[in-house]
Formats: sequence, structure tokens, C-alpha cells
Amino acid sequence: MAADLSFPQQDGVSRSVSDTTPAHCIVKIQLFSQLAKNNIESYTSSDFEAGGYKWKLVVHPNGYKNKGITDHISLYLVLAESNSFNPGWEIRAFFRLFLLDQNKDNFITLQENGRRFHGMKLEWGFNKFIPLAAFMDPSNGYLVNDNCVFGAEVYVCREKLSGKGECLSMIKDPITYKSTWRIDNFSGITDESADSKPFTSAGQKWKIQVYPKGKGSGLDSYVSMYLTLAEPETLLPKTKLYAEFTIRILDQLNRNHYFGTANYWFSASNPTCGWPRYVSQGYIVSSAAGLLVKNICLIEAEVKVHGVANAL
Repeated sequence: MAADLSFPQQDGVSRSVSDTTPAHCIVKIQLFSQLAKNNIESYTSSDFEAGGYKWKLVVHPNGYKNKGITDHISLYLVLAESNSFNPGWEIRAFFRLFLLDQNKDNFITLQENGRRFHGMKLEWGFNKFIPLAAFMDPSNGYLVNDNCVFGAEVYVCREKLSGKGECLSMIKDPITYKSTWRIDNFSGITDESADSKPFTSAGQKWKIQVYPKGKGSGLDSYVSMYLTLAEPETLLPKTKLYAEFTIRILDQLNRNHYFGTANYWFSASNPTCGWPRYVSQGYIVSSAAGLLVKNICLIEAEVKVHGVANAL
């Protein structure tokens, strides 16, 4: 008795028979049984071109195991050149995937009536293209002398390149990086501001900035303090870093450190965050505060990057 040739119904999918050879890709597999014997879970074709784009055909000879399919052949179409597109690109295509009936010299086809291919979805196809039992039954003509033929046709019906899109990658266990800056002659700073040497956290270089005479709303009454990206020009325009940071002036007498903590999205266009009124000029020079001893000031920064956003 021949194996059951009833196929599962799938929304948006039409099944037909075609006497025409697939226009864009043909994959002939000889000694099909050797794929399973050699633990080859899938076979991916070379690139083929259709509608101005490059594609691949992927055959899972014993089902797509990652999707729990074990009793059907799974067959998929994959867009092969996603890295060459702008962020936010999108292609809508309808496609037909083929299997040759070698007894009747025609093809059974499954057709998708329009799917969106984009950066987060490069693959569409059929988890259950044909039951394995029906495929393996030689009387059905799909596997003859251990040989079979698959194929594909792809027709692009709409393209959309919006230029927009980003991916936020959160960091599960972020590392805290600590850097200490010793200023030996704090009152001798004559420039408007002074910068620490750059230090690295999460692959980026950072600096502490101090304005001894204040900046903005803190001018002439406060010391202003900031954390800034040391090389913001190296970031891509849409890259953002979400960082938690603490800047403290160490109390050299009583360890009663003076500190501020903040969270901020750092980027090339917004590389700096901090406090124009970090500490009053009167308090920092107070001998009881211990923040300035023998005109030495110790400033410490802790930086922890929790997430990075990049353009898609």
C-alpha cells in the first residue's frame, strides 16, 4: 500500500502541480539516504539570483529538528545577502518551492502568497513540506533510486528601505570598572577644565572632567564634575551606551567620600553627563571635609555599561 499523500493545510499556502521546471533554482540530491547516515541535518544550496536579490534553498531531509519536526521534509527559502542593505530594509516576495515527481515528470509545488523578509526574519518556508513516509515511498516518484530533485522560484513584489531600525543588546552581568585620578595641584589648575587620562569600560574609552571654577549654573560657586566619552567620534551615529556611573571625591581623612550617581544614554552626539553643581567651592576646600589635603584631590569613577543600542 502506498504511503498517505494527504498534506496538512497551511494558512496562506497553496499546493499545486506544475509541468514547468523551476525558473530560479534546482537542487538534485543523489544518494539522499546518506544525508541521515552522515548526520547531515540540512543542506543549503549555493546562492541563486531572483528579483535582483540573492537567495538560498535549504533542505532538512529529516525535518527541522529545532522546530520539533521529525516526520516531514522541511524546505525553506533564505535571503542570502542581508548585510548589504540599509537599516530598516524590507522585501516582500511570493515564492514556490518544488519537488519533482519522477514517475509523472511534473512537480508538486507549495506557494507562499507574500512574505516579508527583513533583518530579523531572513527565512520562510514549510516546516511540513511533505510527509517523510510519502516521500520515501518509491511508488510516489519523489525518491527514485535514492535520488530526488527540489527547486525554487522567487518573485519580489515590494521593496521598502526606510533607513530606520535599531537593536538594543542588554548585558546580563555587566562589569564595573573603577579608575582613580590623582590631581596633585588642584588649586593650580588654570584652565577652565581638566581631564583625567582615558580609561576603558565595555570597550569604550572614558574620561573624568572637572571644572574647578564651575560651569553653567555652577559657575563661580561650585565645582562641576562630568563623565564623558573620550573618543565619541569613534561611535557610529546611531550607537548608544546605557551606563550607570558614580563619581566620588575621596575623603582622605575620614573615608566619608563625597559622591554622585547617575544613569545616562551616552552617544556621539551626547557624550557627556554630570553635575554643574557637584560640590560647593567652599566645602571642597574645607579642611574638615578631607577632600583636598595638601592640595591633592583624589577623584574616582565607577562605570558599568548595562546595554548597547546599534542600528540594524
